[in-house]
Amino acid sequence: MTIESQHSDRTQDALRASHLYYLQDLTMEAIARELGTSRSSVSRLLSFARETGLVDIQIKSPLDQATVVSDALHRRYNVVAHVVPVPDQTTDVDRLDRVALSAARILTQFVDSNMVIGVAWGSTVSAISRYLVPKATHGSLVVQLNGAANTRTTGIVYASEILRRFGDSFGAQVQQFPVPAFFDDPDTKVALWRERSTRRVLELQESMDVVLFGIGAPDALVPSHVYSGGYLERADHESLRDEGVVGDVATVFFREDGSSTDITLNKRASGPDFATIRRAPRRICVVAGRSKVAGLRGALAAGLITDLILDESTARALLTS
Repeated sequence: MTIESQHSDRTQDALRASHLYYLQDLTMEAIARELGTSRSSVSRLLSFARETGLVDIQIKSPLDQATVVSDALHRRYNVVAHVVPVPDQTTDVDRLDRVALSAARILTQFVDSNMVIGVAWGSTVSAISRYLVPKATHGSLVVQLNGAANTRTTGIVYASEILRRFGDSFGAQVQQFPVPAFFDDPDTKVALWRERSTRRVLELQESMDVVLFGIGAPDALVPSHVYSGGYLERADHESLRDEGVVGDVATVFFREDGSSTDITLNKRASGPDFATIRRAPRRICVVAGRSKVAGLRGALAAGLITDLILDESTARALLTS
């Protein structure tokens, strides 16, 4: 028996077990008897069904506190909010992990065939990429939003690994963007943006159906990769502070009021301008940790977000600030 046929048989068994368990309310013992297997094997089949996306479990309750907070965020900011319950005492590292896991499962609903999916590298998106649920699509493409090279590294290994996980999970082609995160000279960026090879990637970004990004923040407890990965010089940090920057999306910086066009470093940044991001019908932002509230507020003010996935304490801090 080939590996492919073994996988197909397991998928069929998992589907049958799922129908019996979730739709017919049979116990695991009853399913084991019907399938001629053990209770532990049924448990593994049900786990396989959830992990591979055959089964999608959703909890909806008007009394659930996360739902109440989600509704409040929708009313205030006109976004679809997915609030992940996480205890307040959870460390920021574990908080990010739990939000990333939920985000990976939610993202599967938004990805389909013949889509262009924009992905911004960073600590949050990297965490999400490790939990992606496979979903077969055709004709889809994952495009990198911003360059990852700096004076210490090409950034290719870091960014390409993130994009590869998305491509593998959704059966999509991957388009990397092999340019610096920040150019030394704004004129170099202008010249390169005229090149046909670069224009091809920029045109893909302009036709995105879905965009996925986190919020970079200079004071985040889990360091944002752009601030900790050697991308910014001391003068850059000082410039951002002097200009009132609270965060970035795809290495494009903004203030708490959402303004970004007159920030000096953005002239050298390789990330898409915010008009390009806003052109995408679905723009998914994932945030974990209250230290990113100011940055999140700025991204909301800039109109960058249609769907927001965040932990409960961050959501409450956003509503009360």
